[in-house]
Amino acid sequence: MRISVDFDLCQGHAVCATEAPGVFTVPRRGKVEILDHEPGPEVRAAVEEAVRYCPNQALFIDEGDH
Repeated sequence: MRISVDFDLCQGHAVCATEAPGVFTVPRRGKVEILDHEPGPEVRAAVEEAVRYCPNQALFIDEGDH
């Protein structure tokens, strides 16, 4: 699993950082920063929730082999 973000869509709502704080952070008045682009399976559910609840649908999970 690899995470990517469309920075044109991100508005810094920080829902992702709330759902998966070890994977995402959002600086005050900033856009998402991905702390771990390829997180392990132990945080998969949290990452999926972050992607699902992103208000602007700016986050994506790529299941391809990297």
